[in-house]
Amino acid sequence: MAFRRLFGYISGDNRAQTKIAMTAPVSQRPSEKIAMTAPVGQQKSGNRWVVSFMMPASYSMDTLPVPDDPQVRLRQVPARRMAAVRYSGFWSEKSYQKNKLKLDSWIQKESLVVSGEPIWARYNSPFSVWFFRRNEILIPVSK
Repeated sequence: MAFRRLFGYISGDNRAQTKIAMTAPVSQRPSEKIAMTAPVGQQKSGNRWVVSFMMPASYSMDTLPVPDDPQVRLRQVPARRMAAVRYSGFWSEKSYQKNKLKLDSWIQKESLVVSGEPIWARYNSPFSVWFFRRNEILIPVSK
C-alpha cells in the first residue's frame, strides 16, 4: 500500500502534477521528470512497514512538489554512519533475517553501537532476475 502511494506521488499525484522518474524499478516515459535515486527503503514501524524513496540531491525540500496524498510525507534525513550488508536474491523475510543476523554479528564484533532502526534497501525492479537483484540492510551505528 505504501509503495503504491509513493509511486502515485512520483507519477504526478502532487500539487505541481510533476512526474518524478525513478531510476529503478519504474520504466520511463517522455515528459518533464525529476530523476530519482535508488534505493527504495523499508523500515519496520510496529507491525507495519514504512516505505521510502530517495530523491536526488539536486532538489531541496523547497523544490520538491507537494504531495496530494496526506499520507505521503517529504522529510530530509541527516547524514549518518551506516553499517551495511549487501546481498542478491529475492525479497523475502527469511533472506532479510539471515543477512540482518550476519550484520548484527559484525556490528558487535566491531564494537559499534546501534543508533537507529534497520533499513531494508532494494535497488531493482521486481522483474529483475533474482541473481541480479541488489539488496542491502543498513543499520545506523556510532562508535
